[in-house]
Amino acid sequence: MNIRILLADDHAMVRQGLRTFLELSTDLQTVGEAADGRQAIDLAHRLNPDLVLMDLLMPGLDGVSATATIRQELPNVEVLALTGYLEDHLITDALHAGAVGYLLKDTDVENLQRAVRAAAAGQVQLSPAVAARLVRDVHVPGGPPQLTHREEQVLTLLARGRANGQIARELHIAPQTVKTHVSNILAKLHAQSRTQAALYAMRLGLVPVNETASS
Repeated sequence: MNIRILLADDHAMVRQGLRTFLELSTDLQTVGEAADGRQAIDLAHRLNPDLVLMDLLMPGLDGVSATATIRQELPNVEVLALTGYLEDHLITDALHAGAVGYLLKDTDVENLQRAVRAAAAGQVQLSPAVAARLVRDVHVPGGPPQLTHREEQVLTLLARGRANGQIARELHIAPQTVKTHVSNILAKLHAQSRTQAALYAMRLGLVPVNETASS
């Protein structure tokens, strides 16, 4: 089954290169290209892709604002930030807007393809330098949360980029049980997303930084 991808970048040469690199793999299909955030939103509604590969600094409506709108209006469409900027405020804003991950444009082709597949399945994807910066700034309100042993197991696998179905298979529990555990974990961590939960797992020492990163 093909993963349908919408490219959003204001540079035509970048979009052309991404399309070429992604389509070296037969399961990755580029279904549209947007040159700014507004066009990305319009095409996302029209094409309903599995994933938007989103540049963040674009003229007009920026990628962060476009990400927030797409995630709010099309919650089944994942957004993966792809940018050349390692800036704390951009990283934080993109993830708070609902991006499933944040990659730098120096990511090689093989890792980009792998990250796109994982992100389309809702798995956290972060470039190593991004993960390191985020872990430095993560704070757990009220001290370390009281997680059960099973919740720690689920959180560890979540932080390693596993989807709910994979977690269920590895722990030999039902997918609905995983979903319940994830909801409880997010509540205990005061986290708004799986990405934030993954960062907490790294900060708590459950998972090394390089195990949740796309490297």
